[in-house]
Amino acid sequence: MAGTAPPTAVWSNWAGNQHGTATAVLRPTSVAEVAEAIRAAATTGDRIRVVGSGHSFTGIAVTDGQRIELTELDGGTNVDTERRLVTVPAGMTLRALNDLLAAHGLALPNLGDIDAQTVAGAISTGTHGTGAAYGCLSTFVEALTLVTGAGEVLRCSAEEHPDVFAAARVGLGALGVLVEVTLRCVDAFVLLAHERPARLPAVLDDLPALVDAHDHVEFYWFPYTDRVQVKTNDRVPADDRPLSRLRGWLDDNFLSNTVFAGACRLGRAVPALAPGISAVSARALTERRYTGRSDRVFCTPRRVRFVEMEYALPRDALPTALDALRRIVDRLPFKVLFPVEVRFTAADDIWLSHGYGRDSAYLAIHQYVGMPYEPYLRAFEEVATELGGRPHWGKLHYRDAASLAPAYPRFADFLALRARLDPDRVLTNPHLARLLGP
Repeated sequence: MAGTAPPTAVWSNWAGNQHGTATAVLRPTSVAEVAEAIRAAATTGDRIRVVGSGHSFTGIAVTDGQRIELTELDGGTNVDTERRLVTVPAGMTLRALNDLLAAHGLALPNLGDIDAQTVAGAISTGTHGTGAAYGCLSTFVEALTLVTGAGEVLRCSAEEHPDVFAAARVGLGALGVLVEVTLRCVDAFVLLAHERPARLPAVLDDLPALVDAHDHVEFYWFPYTDRVQVKTNDRVPADDRPLSRLRGWLDDNFLSNTVFAGACRLGRAVPALAPGISAVSARALTERRYTGRSDRVFCTPRRVRFVEMEYALPRDALPTALDALRRIVDRLPFKVLFPVEVRFTAADDIWLSHGYGRDSAYLAIHQYVGMPYEPYLRAFEEVATELGGRPHWGKLHYRDAASLAPAYPRFADFLALRARLDPDRVLTNPHLARLLGP
């Protein structure tokens, strides 16, 4: 196969907490080559996993069998501006997709804050942004092409193989290899971003009204303080308040990356300073308003490495979860160096979406690389699980099939579909065996 690399090809993810050594690295150039590789693996009893940009914190992409990279799989792109549909190779990054759409006067309706992921990786793990009226990015998928674990090529949509479509939009790479995706877009738009410091109690008291009043709302709580940074994004007709190049570099590169990285290194070296660093960081953030192209407002550079856990909670459970999280942080035997992120999404009907059947509040906790984190994550996971939380598939968690089944009404249906599409478990790995059963 084209692009085959030497055996023992070592891989690690962006955060550096997941590693694997593949027996071979396959870089197919056509869908037929993907199908051929899967059928061959089924014959030999081998295992295959697909990797994208490595922005998942779990072992979802790790394999000790063969690894497929889709960087050379390019079936071309098709942009239908009249119907606002775009069809792209699943290995395209979100950054490249955003630029492609902008060149045609289109945009995705919503995005998360990182654009380095591949389309397939973002869809498969339920990547999301924030906005009470918007589901995860997978809700924008109009159709997809999947090479199943049996080597069959399926074109899926709400009309064609609807059960596969309902599952594969957040499929964890367990049903097949996504090779092509059609996304429903909107006309290109401008966002007005408003970022401001606030007190956590005041934000929680006014939260329903705040979420309803804006297109997109998120906030960051700084541990050991009652301070938060609130960010709202709203659609406006004109890009008439752009950030100057200097202000953009100062805020989003120098302060948010260079200075913050230095503060984290200091906190790691002298943990007792962490509460003071958090307080200073919260006070250093000033209010600002600016406009910009939607994807450039949604997405920001992230160069400070961390590990992360994120849970989707019933929206009314957020105050309880945050109250418990504050107590957890205060009694940890080590310090937390990263702020906690809170976002909001709408309900959807995708079987393993974190937002299946309910509006959600997402609570994401982070820790700087090289710092202890497992007791922090496990303590919060216990709280989140009791509140009906569902773990983000691309973020660290410790749940297994027995624990996850009650959280997802269509979990058994997903397992049955997996048994049909990948009967020989060609596409499994130890992480999936824990999540979905052997």
